[in-house]
Amino acid sequence: MFTNIKFNLPKILEKILYNLQEIGVKPILVGGCVRDTLLNIPCKDYDIELFNIDELQIVEKVLQKYGNVKLVGKSFGVLTLKVQEYDFDFALARVEKKVGSGHRGFEVINNKNLNFQEASLRRDFTINSIGYDFFAKEFLDPNNGLEDLNKKRLKHIKDETFVEDPLRVYRAIQLCARFNLQLDKKTFLLCKKIVENNELEELPKERIYEEFKKLLLKSSKPSIGFELLKQLGILKYFKELEALVGCVQDKVYHPEGDVWVHTLMALDELAKILKTEKIEDEYRKLYLFYATLCHDLGKPYCTEILENKVTSHKHETLGVEPTISFLSKLTNEKKLIEKVIPIVKNHLTPFQLYLANSSLKAVKRLSLKVNIQDLCLVCLADCLGRDIKDKEKCPKATSWLLEQATLLNIQNNALKPHILGRDLITLGLKPSKEFKQILDYALDLQIDENLTKEEILYFIKERYCN
Repeated sequence: MFTNIKFNLPKILEKILYNLQEIGVKPILVGGCVRDTLLNIPCKDYDIELFNIDELQIVEKVLQKYGNVKLVGKSFGVLTLKVQEYDFDFALARVEKKVGSGHRGFEVINNKNLNFQEASLRRDFTINSIGYDFFAKEFLDPNNGLEDLNKKRLKHIKDETFVEDPLRVYRAIQLCARFNLQLDKKTFLLCKKIVENNELEELPKERIYEEFKKLLLKSSKPSIGFELLKQLGILKYFKELEALVGCVQDKVYHPEGDVWVHTLMALDELAKILKTEKIEDEYRKLYLFYATLCHDLGKPYCTEILENKVTSHKHETLGVEPTISFLSKLTNEKKLIEKVIPIVKNHLTPFQLYLANSSLKAVKRLSLKVNIQDLCLVCLADCLGRDIKDKEKCPKATSWLLEQATLLNIQNNALKPHILGRDLITLGLKPSKEFKQILDYALDLQIDENLTKEEILYFIKERYCN
Protein backbone atom coordinates (compact mmCIF):
# COMPACT_ATOMS: atom_id res chain seq x y z
CA MET A 1 0.00 0.00 0.00
CA PHE A 2 2.78 2.48 0.88
CA THR A 3 5.44 1.41 -1.62
CA ASN A 4 4.98 4.39 -3.95
CA ILE A 5 4.57 7.10 -1.34
CA LYS A 6 6.62 10.19 -2.11
CA PHE A 7 7.74 12.17 0.93
CA ASN A 8 7.58 15.81 -0.15
CA LEU A 9 9.23 18.03 2.42
CA PRO A 10 9.11 21.82 2.67
CA LYS A 11 12.07 23.24 0.74
CA ILE A 12 13.26 25.05 3.85
CA LEU A 13 13.43 21.75 5.75
CA GLU A 14 15.39 20.12 2.95
CA LYS A 15 17.97 22.91 3.24
CA ILE A 16 18.20 22.39 6.99
CA LEU A 17 18.67 18.64 6.59
CA TYR A 18 21.53 19.18 4.15
CA ASN A 19 23.13 21.64 6.57
CA LEU A 20 22.87 19.10 9.39
CA GLN A 21 24.40 16.40 7.23
CA GLU A 22 27.35 18.71 6.50
CA ILE A 23 28.24 18.83 10.22
CA GLY A 24 28.09 15.04 10.58
CA VAL A 25 24.55 14.69 11.91
CA LYS A 26 22.25 11.98 10.63
CA PRO A 27 18.70 13.45 10.71
CA ILE A 28 15.73 11.08 10.55
CA LEU A 29 12.12 12.24 10.27
CA VAL A 30 9.98 10.50 12.87
CA GLY A 31 6.55 10.26 14.44
CA GLY A 32 3.38 11.96 13.31
CA CYS A 33 4.79 13.65 10.21
CA VAL A 34 5.80 10.27 8.77
CA ARG A 35 2.52 8.63 9.74
CA ASP A 36 0.44 11.49 8.32
CA THR A 37 2.40 11.54 5.06
CA LEU A 38 1.72 7.82 4.64
CA LEU A 39 -1.97 8.54 5.21
CA ASN A 40 -1.88 11.44 2.73
CA ILE A 41 -2.72 13.96 5.47
CA PRO A 42 -1.26 17.48 5.08
CA CYS A 43 1.47 18.16 7.61
CA LYS A 44 2.93 21.35 9.08
CA ASP A 45 4.62 19.87 12.17
CA TYR A 46 7.82 17.90 11.64
CA ASP A 47 9.86 15.95 14.21
CA ILE A 48 13.47 15.22 13.36
CA GLU A 49 15.58 12.84 15.45
CA LEU A 50 19.32 13.52 15.38
CA PHE A 51 21.84 10.66 15.35
CA ASN A 52 25.67 10.69 15.52
CA ILE A 53 25.66 13.71 17.87
CA ASP A 54 25.31 14.15 21.63
CA GLU A 55 25.14 17.94 22.10
CA LEU A 56 22.80 20.56 20.74
CA GLN A 57 25.00 23.67 20.62
CA ILE A 58 26.37 22.95 17.15
CA VAL A 59 22.89 22.08 15.89
CA GLU A 60 21.53 25.30 17.37
CA LYS A 61 24.09 27.34 15.40
CA VAL A 62 22.94 25.70 12.18
CA LEU A 63 19.28 26.38 12.92
CA GLN A 64 19.71 29.98 14.07
CA LYS A 65 20.23 31.27 10.54
CA TYR A 66 16.70 30.13 9.72
CA GLY A 67 14.89 31.77 12.63
CA ASN A 68 14.41 31.95 16.38
CA VAL A 69 15.47 28.66 18.02
CA LYS A 70 14.15 27.62 21.43
CA LEU A 71 15.42 24.94 23.79
CA VAL A 72 12.54 22.94 25.26
CA GLY A 73 13.68 21.36 28.51
CA LYS A 74 17.37 20.76 28.91
CA SER A 75 16.76 17.22 30.11
CA PHE A 76 14.92 16.31 26.90
CA GLY A 77 17.34 17.98 24.51
CA VAL A 78 14.79 19.35 22.05
CA LEU A 79 15.18 22.44 19.86
CA THR A 80 12.14 24.04 18.26
CA LEU A 81 12.11 26.24 15.18
CA LYS A 82 9.16 27.94 13.52
CA VAL A 83 9.65 28.95 9.90
CA GLN A 84 6.80 30.29 7.76
CA GLU A 85 3.78 28.10 8.58
CA TYR A 86 5.89 25.14 9.71
CA ASP A 87 6.94 23.97 13.17
CA PHE A 88 10.10 21.88 13.43
CA ASP A 89 11.29 19.92 16.49
CA PHE A 90 14.87 18.64 16.56
CA ALA A 91 15.70 16.08 19.27
CA LEU A 92 18.80 14.10 20.12
CA ALA A 93 18.48 10.32 19.79
CA ARG A 94 17.68 9.03 23.25
CA VAL A 95 16.26 6.34 25.46
CA GLU A 96 14.01 6.97 28.44
CA LYS A 97 14.19 5.30 31.83
CA LYS A 98 11.32 5.27 34.32
CA VAL A 99 12.59 6.67 37.63
CA GLY A 100 9.47 8.06 39.30
CA SER A 101 5.70 8.16 39.25
CA GLY A 102 3.62 10.11 36.75
CA HIS A 103 4.11 10.93 33.10
CA ARG A 104 7.06 13.17 34.00
CA GLY A 105 8.94 10.55 36.00
CA PHE A 106 11.46 9.70 33.29
CA GLU A 107 15.21 10.01 33.00
CA VAL A 108 16.30 10.91 29.49
CA ILE A 109 19.58 9.39 28.31
CA ASN A 110 21.01 10.86 25.11
CA ASN A 111 23.26 8.50 23.16
CA LYS A 112 24.76 9.42 19.78
CA ASN A 113 25.66 5.78 19.14
CA LEU A 114 22.06 4.58 19.18
CA ASN A 115 20.71 3.15 15.96
CA PHE A 116 17.19 3.95 14.80
CA GLN A 117 15.77 0.60 15.94
CA GLU A 118 17.04 1.10 19.50
CA ALA A 119 15.76 4.67 19.65
CA SER A 120 12.33 3.65 18.33
CA LEU A 121 11.64 1.40 21.31
CA ARG A 122 10.79 4.40 23.52
CA ARG A 123 7.83 5.28 21.32
CA ASP A 124 4.26 4.30 22.09
CA PHE A 125 2.75 2.67 18.99
CA THR A 126 4.22 0.98 15.96
CA ILE A 127 2.61 3.45 13.55
CA ASN A 128 4.37 6.28 15.40
CA SER A 129 7.75 4.56 15.27
CA ILE A 130 8.22 4.69 11.50
CA GLY A 131 11.12 6.87 10.37
CA TYR A 132 12.10 8.39 7.06
CA ASP A 133 15.68 8.79 5.88
CA PHE A 134 15.57 11.78 3.53
CA PHE A 135 18.98 11.09 2.00
CA ALA A 136 18.42 7.37 1.41
CA LYS A 137 14.81 8.07 0.36
CA GLU A 138 13.57 5.13 2.43
CA PHE A 139 11.22 4.42 5.30
CA LEU A 140 12.68 2.86 8.45
CA ASP A 141 10.25 0.41 10.01
CA PRO A 142 11.80 -1.72 12.77
CA ASN A 143 8.46 -2.41 14.50
CA ASN A 144 6.27 -3.29 11.50
CA GLY A 145 4.34 -0.04 11.73
CA LEU A 146 3.71 -0.01 7.98
CA GLU A 147 1.88 -3.31 8.19
CA ASP A 148 -0.21 -2.13 11.14
CA LEU A 149 -1.06 1.11 9.35
CA ASN A 150 -2.04 -0.86 6.26
CA LYS A 151 -4.29 -3.11 8.36
CA LYS A 152 -5.68 -0.07 10.24
CA ARG A 153 -4.48 -1.51 13.52
CA LEU A 154 -3.13 0.38 16.55
CA LYS A 155 -0.56 -1.70 18.34
CA HIS A 156 1.88 -0.84 21.12
CA ILE A 157 5.57 -1.61 20.76
CA LYS A 158 6.70 -2.99 24.08
CA ASP A 159 4.73 -3.95 27.21
CA GLU A 160 7.40 -2.79 29.65
CA THR A 161 7.74 0.72 28.22
CA PHE A 162 4.10 1.25 27.26
CA VAL A 163 2.79 0.89 30.81
CA GLU A 164 5.26 3.46 32.11
CA ASP A 165 3.12 6.34 30.84
CA PRO A 166 -0.64 6.01 31.53
CA LEU A 167 -1.38 8.96 29.23
CA ARG A 168 -0.83 6.50 26.38
CA VAL A 169 -4.26 5.03 27.12
CA TYR A 170 -5.90 8.33 26.18
CA ARG A 171 -3.54 8.64 23.24
CA ALA A 172 -4.65 5.22 21.98
CA ILE A 173 -8.25 6.36 22.16
CA GLN A 174 -7.81 9.56 20.19
CA LEU A 175 -5.57 7.88 17.58
CA CYS A 176 -8.18 5.16 16.96
CA ALA A 177 -10.84 7.82 16.50
CA ARG A 178 -8.74 10.11 14.29
CA PHE A 179 -7.55 7.41 11.90
CA ASN A 180 -10.42 4.93 12.25
CA LEU A 181 -8.11 2.25 13.67
CA GLN A 182 -8.89 -0.97 15.50
CA LEU A 183 -7.12 -1.27 18.84
CA ASP A 184 -4.98 -4.43 18.86
CA LYS A 185 -6.29 -7.04 21.32
CA LYS A 186 -3.10 -7.15 23.39
CA THR A 187 -2.93 -3.36 23.45
CA PHE A 188 -6.58 -3.20 24.50
CA LEU A 189 -5.97 -5.59 27.40
CA LEU A 190 -2.88 -3.67 28.45
CA CYS A 191 -4.80 -0.38 28.41
CA LYS A 192 -7.63 -1.96 30.37
CA LYS A 193 -5.18 -3.21 32.99
CA ILE A 194 -3.74 0.30 33.38
CA VAL A 195 -7.28 1.63 33.91
CA GLU A 196 -8.16 -1.11 36.41
CA ASN A 197 -4.99 -0.36 38.37
CA ASN A 198 -6.22 3.25 38.69
CA GLU A 199 -3.04 4.56 37.10
CA LEU A 200 -4.96 7.21 35.16
CA GLU A 201 -5.53 9.01 38.46
CA GLU A 202 -1.96 10.33 38.44
CA LEU A 203 -2.51 12.24 35.20
CA PRO A 204 -3.04 16.03 35.39
CA LYS A 205 -6.31 17.09 33.81
CA GLU A 206 -4.49 19.44 31.45
CA ARG A 207 -2.89 16.46 29.70
CA ILE A 208 -6.20 14.59 29.50
CA TYR A 209 -7.84 17.72 28.09
CA GLU A 210 -5.29 17.84 25.27
CA GLU A 211 -6.08 14.24 24.29
CA PHE A 212 -9.83 14.96 24.35
CA LYS A 213 -9.12 18.01 22.19
CA LYS A 214 -7.34 15.91 19.54
CA LEU A 215 -10.11 13.32 19.69
CA LEU A 216 -12.83 15.91 19.08
CA LEU A 217 -11.11 18.22 16.62
CA LYS A 218 -9.26 15.71 14.46
CA SER A 219 -11.78 12.88 14.13
CA SER A 220 -14.43 12.43 11.49
CA LYS A 221 -16.11 9.98 13.89
CA PRO A 222 -15.48 11.00 17.52
CA SER A 223 -17.85 8.22 18.58
CA ILE A 224 -15.06 5.67 18.01
CA GLY A 225 -13.02 7.26 20.79
CA PHE A 226 -15.90 7.64 23.23
CA GLU A 227 -16.95 4.05 22.72
CA LEU A 228 -13.40 3.04 23.60
CA LEU A 229 -13.61 5.18 26.73
CA LYS A 230 -16.60 3.08 27.71
CA GLN A 231 -15.08 -0.29 26.76
CA LEU A 232 -11.87 0.41 28.67
CA GLY A 233 -13.76 1.40 31.81
CA ILE A 234 -12.60 5.03 31.80
CA LEU A 235 -16.13 6.38 32.25
CA LYS A 236 -15.74 5.65 35.96
CA TYR A 237 -13.80 8.93 36.07
CA PHE A 238 -16.59 10.77 34.27
CA LYS A 239 -19.78 9.79 36.08
CA GLU A 240 -21.72 12.43 34.17
CA LEU A 241 -21.08 10.53 30.93
CA GLU A 242 -21.39 7.11 32.52
CA ALA A 243 -24.94 8.00 33.63
CA LEU A 244 -25.98 8.28 29.98
CA VAL A 245 -25.33 4.57 29.41
CA GLY A 246 -28.61 2.72 29.83
CA CYS A 247 -30.66 5.89 30.27
CA VAL A 248 -33.77 5.04 28.24
CA GLN A 249 -35.43 7.30 25.68
CA ASP A 250 -38.80 7.38 23.95
CA LYS A 251 -38.56 5.04 20.97
CA VAL A 252 -40.64 7.34 18.80
CA TYR A 253 -38.10 10.16 19.01
CA HIS A 254 -35.03 8.05 19.73
CA PRO A 255 -35.30 4.62 18.09
CA GLU A 256 -31.47 4.38 18.09
CA GLY A 257 -31.32 3.46 21.78
CA ASP A 258 -30.22 5.04 25.04
CA VAL A 259 -28.89 8.55 25.65
CA TRP A 260 -25.28 7.38 25.30
CA VAL A 261 -25.89 6.02 21.79
CA HIS A 262 -27.73 9.19 20.79
CA THR A 263 -24.97 11.44 22.16
CA LEU A 264 -22.29 9.61 20.18
CA MET A 265 -24.37 9.83 17.02
CA ALA A 266 -24.84 13.57 17.60
CA LEU A 267 -21.06 14.04 17.96
CA ASP A 268 -20.50 12.35 14.60
CA GLU A 269 -23.18 14.49 13.00
CA LEU A 270 -21.59 17.66 14.37
CA ALA A 271 -18.25 16.60 12.85
CA LYS A 272 -19.97 16.37 9.45
CA ILE A 273 -21.76 19.69 9.91
CA LEU A 274 -18.60 21.58 10.88
CA LYS A 275 -16.82 20.18 7.83
CA THR A 276 -19.71 21.12 5.53
CA GLU A 277 -19.93 24.61 7.03
CA LYS A 278 -16.13 24.92 6.69
CA ILE A 279 -15.74 26.24 10.22
CA GLU A 280 -12.01 26.57 10.89
CA ASP A 281 -11.95 28.25 14.33
CA GLU A 282 -10.64 25.45 16.58
CA TYR A 283 -11.78 27.06 19.82
CA ARG A 284 -15.30 27.46 18.48
CA LYS A 285 -15.38 23.90 17.19
CA LEU A 286 -14.19 22.64 20.57
CA TYR A 287 -16.92 24.28 22.62
CA LEU A 288 -19.53 23.18 20.08
CA PHE A 289 -18.36 19.59 20.49
CA TYR A 290 -18.48 19.87 24.26
CA ALA A 291 -21.96 21.40 24.08
CA THR A 292 -23.08 18.44 21.95
CA LEU A 293 -21.42 15.96 24.30
CA CYS A 294 -23.12 17.57 27.30
CA HIS A 295 -26.49 18.52 25.84
CA ASP A 296 -28.38 15.60 27.42
CA LEU A 297 -26.45 15.23 30.68
CA GLY A 298 -29.60 16.27 32.51
CA LYS A 299 -31.68 13.31 31.28
CA PRO A 300 -30.53 10.77 33.91
CA TYR A 301 -31.84 13.16 36.60
CA CYS A 302 -35.38 13.43 35.29
CA THR A 303 -36.13 10.51 32.97
CA GLU A 304 -39.24 8.58 33.97
CA ILE A 305 -41.84 6.38 32.36
CA LEU A 306 -45.40 7.72 32.51
CA GLU A 307 -48.25 5.84 30.86
CA ASN A 308 -45.77 3.78 28.82
CA LYS A 309 -44.07 6.94 27.56
CA VAL A 310 -40.52 7.96 28.41
CA THR A 311 -40.26 11.59 29.44
CA SER A 312 -37.36 13.81 30.49
CA HIS A 313 -38.94 17.14 31.29
CA LYS A 314 -36.59 20.04 32.08
CA HIS A 315 -33.52 17.95 31.23
CA GLU A 316 -31.98 20.91 29.43
CA THR A 317 -31.97 23.00 32.63
CA LEU A 318 -30.98 20.06 34.81
CA GLY A 319 -28.03 19.47 32.49
CA VAL A 320 -26.23 22.63 33.61
CA GLU A 321 -24.78 21.27 36.86
CA PRO A 322 -23.43 17.98 35.43
CA THR A 323 -22.00 19.97 32.50
CA ILE A 324 -20.04 22.18 34.89
CA SER A 325 -18.98 19.15 36.91
CA PHE A 326 -17.78 17.22 33.85
CA LEU A 327 -15.93 20.07 32.16
CA SER A 328 -14.27 21.07 35.44
CA LYS A 329 -12.59 17.65 35.47
CA LEU A 330 -10.89 18.57 32.18
CA THR A 331 -10.18 22.27 32.37
CA ASN A 332 -10.06 25.35 34.59
CA GLU A 333 -10.97 27.57 31.65
CA LYS A 334 -14.14 29.30 32.76
CA LYS A 335 -14.63 30.97 29.40
CA LEU A 336 -15.05 27.64 27.62
CA ILE A 337 -17.49 26.36 30.25
CA GLU A 338 -19.46 29.61 29.98
CA LYS A 339 -19.71 29.08 26.21
CA VAL A 340 -21.09 25.56 26.63
CA ILE A 341 -23.67 26.14 29.37
CA PRO A 342 -26.14 28.39 27.49
CA ILE A 343 -26.15 26.02 24.51
CA VAL A 344 -26.95 23.07 26.78
CA LYS A 345 -29.63 25.07 28.58
CA ASN A 346 -31.33 26.20 25.35
CA HIS A 347 -30.76 23.28 22.98
CA LEU A 348 -34.50 22.57 22.62
CA THR A 349 -35.43 26.20 21.96
CA PRO A 350 -34.98 26.28 18.15
CA PHE A 351 -37.63 23.60 17.67
CA GLN A 352 -39.89 25.13 20.33
CA LEU A 353 -39.83 28.53 18.65
CA TYR A 354 -40.22 27.03 15.18
CA LEU A 355 -43.20 24.88 16.11
CA ALA A 356 -44.85 27.81 17.86
CA ASN A 357 -44.06 30.11 14.91
CA SER A 358 -42.79 32.56 17.47
CA SER A 359 -42.43 36.28 16.86
CA LEU A 360 -39.22 38.21 16.44
CA LYS A 361 -39.56 39.21 20.09
CA ALA A 362 -38.73 35.66 21.17
CA VAL A 363 -35.76 35.54 18.80
CA LYS A 364 -34.45 38.81 20.21
CA ARG A 365 -34.71 37.50 23.76
CA LEU A 366 -32.99 34.26 22.78
CA SER A 367 -30.02 36.22 21.44
CA LEU A 368 -29.51 37.65 24.92
CA LYS A 369 -29.05 34.13 26.29
CA VAL A 370 -26.98 32.33 23.67
CA ASN A 371 -25.18 32.69 20.34
CA ILE A 372 -27.99 31.67 17.96
CA GLN A 373 -25.74 30.35 15.19
CA ASP A 374 -23.83 28.14 17.64
CA LEU A 375 -27.09 26.95 19.13
CA CYS A 376 -28.48 26.01 15.70
CA LEU A 377 -25.39 23.94 14.85
CA VAL A 378 -25.71 21.88 18.04
CA CYS A 379 -29.49 21.63 17.70
CA LEU A 380 -29.08 20.30 14.15
CA ALA A 381 -26.53 17.71 15.30
CA ASP A 382 -28.90 16.70 18.11
CA CYS A 383 -31.77 16.19 15.67
CA LEU A 384 -29.73 14.33 13.05
CA GLY A 385 -28.04 12.14 15.67
CA ARG A 386 -30.84 9.60 15.84
CA ASP A 387 -32.46 6.92 13.71
CA ILE A 388 -35.70 8.73 12.87
CA LYS A 389 -37.03 8.37 9.32
CA ASP A 390 -38.03 12.01 8.79
CA LYS A 391 -34.60 13.61 9.21
CA GLU A 392 -35.48 16.17 6.56
CA LYS A 393 -37.38 18.03 9.28
CA CYS A 394 -34.15 18.70 11.18
CA PRO A 395 -32.81 21.67 9.18
CA LYS A 396 -36.25 23.32 8.98
CA ALA A 397 -36.25 24.60 12.55
CA THR A 398 -32.65 25.75 12.59
CA SER A 399 -32.89 27.38 9.16
CA TRP A 400 -36.06 29.21 10.20
CA LEU A 401 -34.45 30.51 13.39
CA LEU A 402 -31.28 31.57 11.59
CA GLU A 403 -33.31 33.45 8.99
CA GLN A 404 -35.20 35.34 11.69
CA ALA A 405 -31.99 36.15 13.56
CA THR A 406 -30.22 37.24 10.38
CA LEU A 407 -33.01 39.71 9.61
CA LEU A 408 -32.13 41.39 12.91
CA ASN A 409 -28.37 40.86 12.53
CA ILE A 410 -28.26 38.95 15.82
CA GLN A 411 -27.35 35.48 14.55
CA ASN A 412 -23.86 35.81 16.03
CA ASN A 413 -24.33 38.59 18.55
CA ALA A 414 -26.71 39.48 21.32
CA LEU A 415 -29.25 42.20 20.62
CA LYS A 416 -27.66 45.54 21.50
CA PRO A 417 -29.72 47.47 24.07
CA HIS A 418 -30.64 51.00 23.03
CA ILE A 419 -30.32 52.23 26.59
CA LEU A 420 -27.20 51.82 28.74
CA GLY A 421 -26.29 53.03 32.20
CA ARG A 422 -24.60 56.14 30.86
CA ASP A 423 -27.85 57.17 29.19
CA LEU A 424 -29.60 57.09 32.56
CA ILE A 425 -26.85 59.23 34.08
CA THR A 426 -27.28 61.74 31.24
CA LEU A 427 -30.95 61.97 32.23
CA GLY A 428 -29.83 63.02 35.70
CA LEU A 429 -30.42 59.68 37.44
CA LYS A 430 -27.87 58.60 40.02
CA PRO A 431 -26.46 55.04 39.93
CA SER A 432 -28.42 52.81 42.28
CA LYS A 433 -29.97 49.38 42.65
CA GLU A 434 -32.90 50.75 40.66
CA PHE A 435 -30.70 51.01 37.56
CA LYS A 436 -31.15 47.34 36.69
CA GLN A 437 -34.91 47.65 36.96
CA ILE A 438 -34.89 50.70 34.68
CA LEU A 439 -32.60 49.04 32.13
CA ASP A 440 -34.82 45.93 32.11
CA TYR A 441 -37.83 48.18 31.55
CA ALA A 442 -36.02 49.89 28.68
CA LEU A 443 -35.11 46.57 27.09
CA ASP A 444 -38.69 45.35 27.37
CA LEU A 445 -39.85 48.44 25.51
CA GLN A 446 -37.21 47.91 22.87
CA ILE A 447 -38.10 44.23 22.32
CA ASP A 448 -41.85 44.15 22.95
CA GLU A 449 -42.84 47.54 21.53
CA ASN A 450 -39.98 47.94 19.02
CA LEU A 451 -39.41 51.50 20.22
CA THR A 452 -36.50 53.70 19.23
CA LYS A 453 -33.94 55.03 21.71
CA GLU A 454 -35.59 58.45 21.82
CA GLU A 455 -39.02 56.95 22.45
CA ILE A 456 -37.70 54.77 25.26
CA LEU A 457 -35.95 57.74 26.90
CA TYR A 458 -39.25 59.61 26.83
CA PHE A 459 -41.02 56.84 28.75
CA ILE A 460 -38.15 56.57 31.24
CA LYS A 461 -38.38 60.33 31.94
CA GLU A 462 -42.12 60.05 32.43
CA ARG A 463 -41.83 57.11 34.81
CA TYR A 464 -38.61 57.67 36.75
CA CYS A 465 -37.62 61.35 36.51
CA ASN A 466 -40.64 63.03 38.00
